[in-house]
Amino acid sequence: MKVLSTLIKPVAGVAALLLVPLSAIASGHIVDVQWDANGQFTHKAEVQPTKFVEVCAKLKPGQKIAWSFQGSAAMNFNIHYHLGKETIYPAKLTEVKEAAQTLQVRAEQVHCWLWSNKTPATASVDVALKIEP
Repeated sequence: MKVLSTLIKPVAGVAALLLVPLSAIASGHIVDVQWDANGQFTHKAEVQPTKFVEVCAKLKPGQKIAWSFQGSAAMNFNIHYHLGKETIYPAKLTEVKEAAQTLQVRAEQVHCWLWSNKTPATASVDVALKIEP
């Protein structure tokens, strides 16, 4: 019986790791959007050199999300979601410090706002999202 319990503990630990998305383990830079009572979300993040930060929310068709950000350095930015093996980019900007638009949601998917830092120094980004009526 002791041998069985010794084997079960390591297997249970591996099983628990399999439930966590590999991207979350590898990056540690994924933030789940938590809307406040007014349908708003703000976040400030540090983006290490050659790394990324991603802010993700499950959205429904017909929703409109006003978004804006300001960064301390020019970074690559996109909004994306996945349909099967295909990645869809409703917005994609290169080397920008700030931007603001409204996302018209077309698919019931998890949408992610992503900033990647290609500079040699840590950059910061202030993000604001708001569900429009």
